[in-house]
Amino acid sequence: MAVMPLFLLVAGSAAVAGLARRTPVPAPLLLVTAGLAASYVPGIPDYTLDPHIVLPLVLPPLLHTAALDSSYLGLRANLRPVTLLSVGYVLFATFVVGYAAYLVIPGLPLTAALVLGAVVAPPDAVAATAIARKIGLPHRITTILQGESLFNDATAITAYKVLVAAALGAGVSWGDGIKQFAIASVGGIGVGLLLMVPLHWLRVRLRESALLENTLSLLIPFVAYAAAEQLHASGVLAVVVVALYLGHRSWQVDFETRLQEDAVWKMVSFILESAVFALIGLQLPVVVRGLGEFSGAQALEYAAVLFVVVVLSRFVWVFPATFLPRLLSARIRAREPEVTWTAPVIVGWAGMRGVVSLAIAFSIPAALHGGAAFPARNLVLFLTFTTVIATLVVQGLTLPPLIRALKLPGPDAQAETLAEAQAQNEASRAAEERLEELLQDPRNALPGPLVDRLRSVLERRRNSVWERLGPPNEVTGESADETYRRLAREMIEAERGVFVRLRDGGRIDDEMLRTLLRRLDLEEATAYREGAS
Repeated sequence: MAVMPLFLLVAGSAAVAGLARRTPVPAPLLLVTAGLAASYVPGIPDYTLDPHIVLPLVLPPLLHTAALDSSYLGLRANLRPVTLLSVGYVLFATFVVGYAAYLVIPGLPLTAALVLGAVVAPPDAVAATAIARKIGLPHRITTILQGESLFNDATAITAYKVLVAAALGAGVSWGDGIKQFAIASVGGIGVGLLLMVPLHWLRVRLRESALLENTLSLLIPFVAYAAAEQLHASGVLAVVVVALYLGHRSWQVDFETRLQEDAVWKMVSFILESAVFALIGLQLPVVVRGLGEFSGAQALEYAAVLFVVVVLSRFVWVFPATFLPRLLSARIRAREPEVTWTAPVIVGWAGMRGVVSLAIAFSIPAALHGGAAFPARNLVLFLTFTTVIATLVVQGLTLPPLIRALKLPGPDAQAETLAEAQAQNEASRAAEERLEELLQDPRNALPGPLVDRLRSVLERRRNSVWERLGPPNEVTGESADETYRRLAREMIEAERGVFVRLRDGGRIDDEMLRTLLRRLDLEEATAYREGAS
């Protein structure tokens, strides 16, 4: 892609995503709509989605940042439902959707229909989890949706490769397919397990250079993906395994690195997600031009049938996968929280498809081994596109009102704050004991005011969480903690103004100004983070 079209894509999608934050419409939906509208604006370049860019260059960082923010303990606690969705459902949808396409579309070979099934099988839960956080779904449902989105791409890509080999006439048997699937899955996890410890060790050893650590952090997903793919294993699983480990061990990394890394990956994720959803909408002219012998009415009829099958097949899988294990196992009933019918309804309706499906579809080879054209390749592209758009628009727009209508209990904010306060209280007590122990050593002698300052910092951290449980200010509606943070920011802003005037008056230079401003920035970040809920 040329530099100017790429710049237009990134700048335009970032602007639309920024606008979405001021509207009730989820950013992915607004971006897709903007892409659809822009695709027919005169002068807009053709943006053909290149799978050789999306899969190795866009997918790894998106998976990496999602896994870093995921809870390893939460995923481990929900391993059964996550596995049933990310592996079981994707394989189930591959065959159900593929067979439905085979029955509906005249002349479409079963192998090519199954390729279509694999392409549209994996939900992209970026939009679903974004809505879940915004609306306030229970943590368990959000964790399950996140876990599904982390692992289901690996299942779909591996199934796709096996089915494409069969469609091309490579003589792949069911046994060969299962073997390839097992090798790719086990190999991807193995590569991740081999890389995660040395990569973390290297990050910890680079403690003195936050810039070097963050440079390494940006390279890690590409290294893990490329290493696994080179061994014909699942690059997706390798990336996810490494990122889950690094996120779980992030407390061992230098604080400056964590602050920088958090900002860097948020920016990368924002840019990539915005560009990706806009790129989905921009594919419309490409897929419509390629329909060939199929009329628009025919293609839309097939698209409507496929959309219905995709939606229904998820419910057909999700309800039994939710209730049958509980019915058959007393251990599961005792270990896991009670589930009502509302939870699988939300999980079932949150099956929106995304850019991975389109990227896989565009990677379908143009010809078979004998030189003949791949059967109905252009129709497969069109059906993938319409499925992605329909699920994003129909399910994406209706998911928030559905969540509100079902009245699922959101996270218990008061219970979470209470747990946080208790944890902070224990930590502060340990820090106080450690401080008193250190002050017994003559090497750690400090003037009384500095000792008092250390103690007051601990007291502030301990009290800040409890203050959020108190009654709000009758005038402003703020908690005491929120008022404290607002006043602290006002004080810091006054100091900044003085420093800038001193620099402008020539009493301090720019280097000193940057040093003083950095200290204030860290203090402001501390004041904000201590009270952030």
